[in-house]
Amino acid sequence: MIKIENLSKVFRTEEVETAALNGISLQVNEGDFVTIMGPSGCGKSTLLNIVGLLDSASGGSYLMLNQEINGLKEVEKAKVRKQNIGFIFQNFNLIDELSVYDNIALPLIYNNVNVAERKKKVEAIAQRLSISHRLKHYPQQLSGGQQQRVAVARALINDPKIILADEPTGNLDSKNGNEVMELLTDLHAKGATILMVTHSDYDASFSQKTIYMKDGTILTEKNNSRNVDVFVDAKEN
Repeated sequence: MIKIENLSKVFRTEEVETAALNGISLQVNEGDFVTIMGPSGCGKSTLLNIVGLLDSASGGSYLMLNQEINGLKEVEKAKVRKQNIGFIFQNFNLIDELSVYDNIALPLIYNNVNVAERKKKVEAIAQRLSISHRLKHYPQQLSGGQQQRVAVARALINDPKIILADEPTGNLDSKNGNEVMELLTDLHAKGATILMVTHSDYDASFSQKTIYMKDGTILTEKNNSRNVDVFVDAKEN
């Protein structure tokens, strides 16, 4: 699904040149749940932004669904992003002036889905995530965990091929954070492909594999045994 080879990202000013990514290579297959970890400034968020087509690489190759992304025009990237990627952010990125219903429906509006189909899709995803009773509320009326569920609903509403999660529990207490990770685990068990950035070893343990970065490079990759147990339990149930 995602194949990256020798990817680089350089930020330049008049006086300074900084290499944020230096020769990154990785592969994420359909149905994988992969975590990226590392200290602040190691390049993990830069990598996630490039994968999510929010930023461009300086060099190397990035294939998504066998299509070369590097070199695409912005309008072409926007089309690929809308059709294939769902984002979950640390700060939720909900619009306070819009109801929960309208926040979830935004991606459908951008994709010109008609009103009747939008209603059907929003109600279905809200029921799936247990927030049907909150559709008329506004973000500031919700707990942090509920806001993140709204953000997850918005990320899933277009049936994306890959979910990108940037510190999805970073602004949550342990109880709400655990609920979000259990939700991501459930989505993965049902076939979702997830790439997550986190500082939390606990959150990373829910994934299949953890990639450790430092100074813009990949140091190591580790398979996570805990996820195997969780995944087996999900299949057995």
